[in-house]
Amino acid sequence: MNSREAKLEAFGRLLDIMDTLRAECPWDRKQTLESLRHLTIEETYELADAIEENDLNEIKKELGDLMLHMVFYSKIGSEKGAFDVADVLNSVCDKLIHRHPHIYGDVEATTEEEVKANWEAIKLKEKGTKSVLQGVPRGLPALVKSIRIGDKARGAGFDWDKPEDVWGKIKEELGEFEDSQKSGNQEDIEGEFGDLMFSLINFARLSDIDPELALERTNKKFIFRFTYMEKQAASQGKELSSMTLDEMEVLWNEAKELSRD
Repeated sequence: MNSREAKLEAFGRLLDIMDTLRAECPWDRKQTLESLRHLTIEETYELADAIEENDLNEIKKELGDLMLHMVFYSKIGSEKGAFDVADVLNSVCDKLIHRHPHIYGDVEATTEEEVKANWEAIKLKEKGTKSVLQGVPRGLPALVKSIRIGDKARGAGFDWDKPEDVWGKIKEELGEFEDSQKSGNQEDIEGEFGDLMFSLINFARLSDIDPELALERTNKKFIFRFTYMEKQAASQGKELSSMTLDEMEVLWNEAKELSRD
């Protein structure tokens, strides 16, 4: 059996299993589009964790979970007479062909930026929207949404040319944030802090840095160092809350050295 046949057989097996579970399993039969939503979001984050850890075996498992969800949604759609898995797959195939006229048509696009610009222009026409930013989901976490907003604006030609160009804006926003703190107006402080973060995210985007990933790595680094301090304090019969900042600083520096190994 060749690779293509094996893939088709595996996909058909998943469809058959879903049909059986939907008919015979009380839990699967009870699920709706709405009840699956938060589970799908959770699975997406689990896939993101596996990718961040570069754990290929876990990535395989999490991709399977997400594919199961796609088949599940399609099954529910077919029960409603709205769409089935074939409609879903044909729809995305049609979209890919339509949005890649430089591959399947006679449009010239030799750079990544030209491809992105074409994609956004075609998407606007398809959806009949007036703004490229309408394509940014409202429910995205704020940090991820900022990245997508920057990407969309760049597709329309509105962006800095290189990361260094953003430094001036970062310094400007930092100054405005410092000034806002003097005012004592919490709304102004939060607004200026948001502007500063948005500028930093744009710098990251232009530098090919994933700010979400970068922040998560810093979170993990902090967790490692903090839990090390807790363990060392406990080994000395102490709690962190009873130690001085100087004592904690010694433990923190020890943890930093360990994390560099």
